[in-house]
Amino acid sequence: MGGIIERHKELRRRRKRKQKMKVLKRKATKATPTEKGILANKIRNMTPGAEVIIANWGLEERKK
Repeated sequence: MGGIIERHKELRRRRKRKQKMKVLKRKATKATPTEKGILANKIRNMTPGAEVIIANWGLEERKK
């Protein structure tokens, strides 16, 4: 019987993602345009709602 319940794994992933997002947000305030692109890619790989976060933080402005 033992092991970690799937819900606990999910909660741990959420908490870790929240911590990482705090760090990335802090870095984004001082980032150059190139670094902002790198941060945007990291966020895309980390979370499904990445495009909303990227738009809110102003990391990438698409040229149309």
